[in-house]
Amino acid sequence: MQDVEFLKFVVENLVKNKEDIVIDKQVDELGVLLTLKVNKEDMGVVIGKGGNIVSAIRSLLKIVGSKTNQKINLKVLD
Repeated sequence: MQDVEFLKFVVENLVKNKEDIVIDKQVDELGVLLTLKVNKEDMGVVIGKGGNIVSAIRSLLKIVGSKTNQKINLKVLD
């Protein structure tokens, strides 16, 4: 499973407004940057209390990236 598909799978199972999920991928010499935009109503669910959920998603993406020797970073947009 690729990084974008994995992120989409995880986020779709968290949010109510699945049609508002937008994921952009940028690759450069530093690694892969995934930017995630969700509906404002779902932002709290994706970030979680104290940032716990988004931190867990970032940890999972690091594991996915380690399989392909890539550094994957996640940025959540307002």
